[in-house]
Amino acid sequence: MRLSSIFTTAAIFAGAGAVSLIAANFSVQAIEAASKTDVLTELDNDGLTWAEVDTNGLQVFLIGTAPDEAARFRALSTAGRVVDAARVIDQMLIEEPEELKPPHFSAEILRNDAGISIIGLVPATTDRALLIEEFQAMVGDAEVTDLLESADFPAPDGWDDAMLYATRALKDLPRSKISVTADSVAIKAMTESEQVRVRLESALMRRKPEDMDLTLDISAPRPVISPFTLRFIIDETGPHFDACSADTPEGRERILKAAADAGMTGKGSCTLGLGTPSRRWPDAVSLAISKLAELGGGSVTFSNADIALVAAEGTNQAVFDRVVGELETTLPDIFALNASLPKTQVETVEGPPEFVATLSPEGAVQLRGRLSSEVARQTADSYARARFGSEDVFTAARVAENLPMDWPVRTLAALEVLSQLVNGAVTVTPDNIAITGKTGNADANAQIAALLASKLGDDVNFEIKVEYEERFDPSLGIPTPEECEARITEVIGARKITFEPGSSRLDASAKDIMDELAEMLKQCGDIPIEIGGHTDSQGRETMNAELSRERAQAVLDALRARQVPVRDYSVKGYGETQPIADNGTEEGREANRRIEFKLLKAEAEAAEQDEPEQEQADPDAEAGEPVATTNDGDAAPADN
Repeated sequence: MRLSSIFTTAAIFAGAGAVSLIAANFSVQAIEAASKTDVLTELDNDGLTWAEVDTNGLQVFLIGTAPDEAARFRALSTAGRVVDAARVIDQMLIEEPEELKPPHFSAEILRNDAGISIIGLVPATTDRALLIEEFQAMVGDAEVTDLLESADFPAPDGWDDAMLYATRALKDLPRSKISVTADSVAIKAMTESEQVRVRLESALMRRKPEDMDLTLDISAPRPVISPFTLRFIIDETGPHFDACSADTPEGRERILKAAADAGMTGKGSCTLGLGTPSRRWPDAVSLAISKLAELGGGSVTFSNADIALVAAEGTNQAVFDRVVGELETTLPDIFALNASLPKTQVETVEGPPEFVATLSPEGAVQLRGRLSSEVARQTADSYARARFGSEDVFTAARVAENLPMDWPVRTLAALEVLSQLVNGAVTVTPDNIAITGKTGNADANAQIAALLASKLGDDVNFEIKVEYEERFDPSLGIPTPEECEARITEVIGARKITFEPGSSRLDASAKDIMDELAEMLKQCGDIPIEIGGHTDSQGRETMNAELSRERAQAVLDALRARQVPVRDYSVKGYGETQPIADNGTEEGREANRRIEFKLLKAEAEAAEQDEPEQEQADPDAEAGEPVATTNDGDAAPADN
């Protein structure tokens, strides 16, 4: 064979091989592209968009990070539906699982006459057995239903305090629902009366942990007001209510708006109650108030459906007749109007007759003025002794002639009114009864007006200037200054308020006692207290006096920082001048280094004297005895 033929044949085979190689390469690329496209499309259709695909020849690589093992398996299965599963190479990762978050712990406690039920999710650390035992002790033989679930997670901050608070609150709330979370407690309850509601709300707010949110929705049944009373006055002090009653919130708003239109300033109050003589009570009251404003002064008193309108002395007769006529024709039918225009009184030489009963802050009662007979005087004296105590009554009233026929009834009614005050005076004249003083009953004005209307008739004229003070309100549980005196002693006990050596800086160990003392003193309100500092005899006298005062001031500042009302507090440094033990021994010096709390009794009593005839305290009298003493810590010997 010739050489040229051999080369030709070789060239043909080489060309064919090259063509085959090129064709095979294009085929592989086409298969890779098709496999990648088809697998990606199928993954997207299954929502597995997190998965990516790569190819190398016939091999299909799955890459990406699967959210969990199940998602990874689904991606492998999906790819196996498109290409041979043997060709699928798994190079996927799985996300690290997030730390499991604790659940939202909460509980809802329901209590009624049938028992107590509790439902919710609580931490496993909650002592459910103790909780149910406490509930069972509250309800006795009634049923306690435990529907709680628990989760094995740490109790969140505040959970234990919130549950403890809710459990203690439940003892005072026999009909209630309490919702508890780690940082809040919501209480919805029903009480027996308005007084109980006020007392409970005050107590619940005082016991609330500082960092806990408290929501209160406590309701009370409306009282029955008999007689249903309202009294509105326009005098030299301006328009105001002595008593106000309404049957609905809407009616109350209408009455208060009428008073505001008549010139009353500030936020008025009106008691909601049962017993209204007519659903048109707000119509009648609003109309009467507007007509009194047209007269420019006087008073209008409602006692059920009876209305007494007394114009101010000196009111123009024509204006009086017009206003009264318009009022009579527009009042709802059930209401009856009795209107009067007082005539100017001509005083006798000895002045108009009057009877005055006074009640001092200490409880002493004086009866002065005129009474119609010896029997009337004995009756008034006996009635006062029965009301106030036989040892506390001094009768200095004289018997006089020509007094009004209803004088005995008016004087006894005055004594009954006086018994509703903490201190004050009631003055009876032929045309008026004036009541002044202080009370711890927020509804005293309304009750006094209702009492006088029921005893003396709806046309009686009276003035009520009674101040409500929370410290006298028994429903709020506010301790008296004397009770605070005993409580300071209880709180301090044998412990010490300690300072850094030779310094007026409170040391860390004093925190607990200051916290407890502040919590108690917040309940006492504004009472006059002196904080006195004392040292031993070591060191110079002037330095000891200054150090003792600085330490007393540091205690006052610490109480102020804890939100104690310290407006009436004072500080004094006694230095070494009032030792209570022998400075010659270490034990004696330790006892002499102290802080004393004094209730300034003389000043407190002098401030409350309302009657000029009462004996006044000597301004130079010594302050009260120390009510509590506590050591102020170890000072350096030279500095006390």
